[in-house]
Amino acid sequence: MASISVNSCLYKAKVMHHRLAPKQHSFHYNIFMFYLDLDEIDGLSSRLKFMSHNRFNLFNFRDKDHLQLPKENPDTSKNIRQHITDYLKINGVDIGAGRIMVLTNLCTMGYQFNPVSFYYCYDEQNNPLCSIVEVCNTFLEMKPYFLGAGTLNNNRFLLNTEKYFYVSPFIDMDTNFDFNLHIPGEKLWVKIDDYDKEGKRFFTSTLNGKRKELKDLTLLIYFFSFPLITLKVIGLIHWQALKLWLKKLPFHKKTDDMELQREVYRPYN
Repeated sequence: MASISVNSCLYKAKVMHHRLAPKQHSFHYNIFMFYLDLDEIDGLSSRLKFMSHNRFNLFNFRDKDHLQLPKENPDTSKNIRQHITDYLKINGVDIGAGRIMVLTNLCTMGYQFNPVSFYYCYDEQNNPLCSIVEVCNTFLEMKPYFLGAGTLNNNRFLLNTEKYFYVSPFIDMDTNFDFNLHIPGEKLWVKIDDYDKEGKRFFTSTLNGKRKELKDLTLLIYFFSFPLITLKVIGLIHWQALKLWLKKLPFHKKTDDMELQREVYRPYN
């Protein structure tokens, strides 16, 4: 089937990380990501051979891999759209029947690790309204960051906010994320910087890509071109961590400064 959806697509992209201090360290790698309309996921699952919803496949969108409320005892009877709209209402936003898009990795052959997902939320007139950045660490903990209407500027969501989350053993938790999220179109552009307590940028990351049609042939090509993409991502994270350790960067254990872990979902026991 040549065309299956109005809004959902793929992005073939490049990830770049560049550490500026205390020692320089850079790398980049090619990936692809799904950009899905939450209202289209069930339709996509029924029309695509290689993508499913909560069912094993080459690619599987699993609701449990994403934000679920309440934080302490998630309601698994709700789907991802219901959880996201509940979270938006907590933050004073009601989008009604507005569209919600998510940029994410899907569970691949039963394995999932997704360092970050980006939600772009629209009102009923299809105007961009707010965004959510869903960050996960290698302990599978999650923390959402809300970017409200006040952060929207010239088709970008911009927010500098305290991190207070254990993402890397080589970065303090009491630093700041600086989000710069262009609303995806034919091209994808995301930039996230890290700033230290003195307000100096010490880390930058970018995600750049081009829109591709979401169809079975492309999924099959990408499955073999980027084999076990989610396994590749976590493998690269640990490989780069080893390089940083060999460079003798300061190492922070997860159990250090636990009071700096705030508003964490799915806390690791």
